[in-house]
Amino acid sequence: MRLKVISRTPEELKIEVEGEGRTFCGLLGSVLLEDENIEFASYDIQHPLISNPVITVRTTKEKTPEEALKEAVEKILQRGKELNEGFNKALAEWQGQEPDETPKT
Repeated sequence: MRLKVISRTPEELKIEVEGEGRTFCGLLGSVLLEDENIEFASYDIQHPLISNPVITVRTTKEKTPEEALKEAVEKILQRGKELNEGFNKALAEWQGQEPDETPKT
């Protein structure tokens, strides 16, 4: 994934995300909007076949857009880890193993 800064002010950042689509941008946008210091978070895809999404993040003066993006990515990674652990536990229980054992494949 390559990122390109389109524009930057103290409270707003626009970045182009090469090689990603609506799934990633929607997830990132929804996690960003959980932060009370985010005034605006959205993405735009000019054309679904020939353009990369542009993500816009506008924050309050309490946090920079870069800080907000880093925190959102950390939240996404943590939630992915929790999903993986929950899935492995459920699979192990379904297969009749203890949750800390490696599931049979």
